[in-house]
Amino acid sequence: MADITVSGRKIQVTDALRSYATEKISNALKVFNIEPMTCDIILRVDRNRSNPDRKTVEVTVHVRDSVVRASESDPDMYAAIDLAAEKVERQLRKYKTRIIDKRQHRQKVHKLTSAEDLDKLIEPKNDDDDLLVREKTVKLIPMSEDKALVETDLLGHDFYMFLNANSGQINVIYHRKNGGYGILKPEIEDVDEQ
Repeated sequence: MADITVSGRKIQVTDALRSYATEKISNALKVFNIEPMTCDIILRVDRNRSNPDRKTVEVTVHVRDSVVRASESDPDMYAAIDLAAEKVERQLRKYKTRIIDKRQHRQKVHKLTSAEDLDKLIEPKNDDDDLLVREKTVKLIPMSEDKALVETDLLGHDFYMFLNANSGQINVIYHRKNGGYGILKPEIEDVDEQ
């Protein structure tokens, strides 16, 4: 099962609090039985003018190559623990559903192989308003196509650029308008110079 650590910030973590937090969070985690899994729980008391006695519970679950985080606050620490446990369970359910869906629907990844397919995706516009607005540098992480699908969903993006661990090439995975996913793989065409 998961390795759970409980710590406190600006609060003395009593044995009762530690065992309650461990029990609640472990119950939320054991439903999913995903290995390997580690969990850090931070119990914190925040004192400020607008909310002089707010208790916050932060839960960070490390699951395989991903991180699931939940943070909940309440005037009562035990209630905050309950809320955080419910949130972690919802997020893990979402994570596991994505993993299962990914495995069951691998065939939905459509591979683009020709320039005609690419032309169907890109509709040229002649508007003067289509100027480059932002440039962003992206660190490419070697990963599988399946992992890139999960990252796309976890980040909430329509597309995700990654370094394909199998081919060593830069690929882009994207959501298709009609459902499912697509993947762009570069194919360098030899051009005969005449």
